[in-house]
Amino acid sequence: MARTLYASVRDLPIVSPHGHTDPAWFAYDEPFDNAVQLLLAPDHYLYRMLYSQGVPLEQLGVASRRGPPSVEPRAAWRQFASRYMLFRGTPSALWLDQVFADVFGLTVRLDADTADEYFDTIGAALRTPAFRPRALFERFNIEVLATTESPTDALQAHAAIRHSGWPGRIISTYRPDPVIDPEHAHFREALGQFADITGEDAHSWHGYLAAHRRRRAAFALAGTTATDHGHPTAATADLSDREAQALFDKVICGRFTPAEAELFRAQMLTEMARMSLDDGLVMQIHPGAFRNHNRALYASHGADMGADIPQPTDYVRALKPLLDRFGNDARLAVILFTLDESAYSRELAPLAGHYPVLKLGPAWWFHDSPEGMRRFREQTTETAGFYNTVGFNDDTRAFLSIPARHDAARRVDCAFLARLVSEHRLAEDEAAETAADLAYRLAKRAYRL
Repeated sequence: MARTLYASVRDLPIVSPHGHTDPAWFAYDEPFDNAVQLLLAPDHYLYRMLYSQGVPLEQLGVASRRGPPSVEPRAAWRQFASRYMLFRGTPSALWLDQVFADVFGLTVRLDADTADEYFDTIGAALRTPAFRPRALFERFNIEVLATTESPTDALQAHAAIRHSGWPGRIISTYRPDPVIDPEHAHFREALGQFADITGEDAHSWHGYLAAHRRRRAAFALAGTTATDHGHPTAATADLSDREAQALFDKVICGRFTPAEAELFRAQMLTEMARMSLDDGLVMQIHPGAFRNHNRALYASHGADMGADIPQPTDYVRALKPLLDRFGNDARLAVILFTLDESAYSRELAPLAGHYPVLKLGPAWWFHDSPEGMRRFREQTTETAGFYNTVGFNDDTRAFLSIPARHDAARRVDCAFLARLVSEHRLAEDEAAETAADLAYRLAKRAYRL
């Protein structure tokens, strides 16, 4: 039954509504340089494992704050290949093995002895037109791919895609964290850029809100359908205008406590929800990561170096101010993610199974694995069902892994549905319809695509 269900959805188009690939790849369609640039350097899943085994990031071709890496790409690839056994049993190996076999036709195992064969085979392929970004996008049968940009991004790459005449659908996602988080390393600089790009007084409370509305409108005009908020917690607040303005004044002056920074982020989630009622953008909340836990690595290499760690996350109390204000307004769509699996059945599924505005995002980040996807279905379906979830999104910087990740999700969902059929809890035609919904239709519906 699982094989039959999978065969019915395997070749459906890929809808990738949230990710972090570079839109410039598709805007200018330039060839990727080599295996390191394409597969290793963008993927923190890979180098966090290697770093845990004592391999310096510089040896893997990862840039630092001092500048680009000095190691040759072939040497970096050899470092990776000689330690490929570290990934046994991990989703990274599952994805990469599928990429190596299906995309590049490699049939020997990657290790120290085959490192150069892999590097040369991949390099030769990347020099051909069939391996340009747009050609791969079409080969992978991607219907729509969302990238993620800051409010201070001028969206030039997205404009170049639209003006090129290429029909591939690449859209952006509005990620306002740099101008919402007072504790962000570049908050003050980003706020100045925010004012410049919008022409609004972003250093006054009402001008700041107007700047968000203006940039959201610009993103929507360019095809954006969703926002994304990567806050430390899911805290929301519902302050009066006077209270919010007083808090903003503290933030602007730089005289705020950590608790006040958290309160400001919480208030801004509610403000973003209010704006979504006006412009229709779907709201995604990605809380629960202790970002840049390794202080020394952050100092030397910056953010997104594989040192983010999950932590417990409250949703029931944290979301109540926002839900008290907007939770019953079906015009609003909020998609919740978690790195705290203990919240699936206790908090997230009951919340999504009640409030019209809430849907559950798929197993995310550390849980984006066959086991994590299975746990997600087992712990949420009995309370939230399938239709309070949003299908799958890959949330990746690693472009070539997108088909493999979606394929894994389709296999896991079909296996879960087959079990329900075998236990006489679901009819076969219901399972087939649900499989197609999970693989394709729910993502389009949830993200208003």
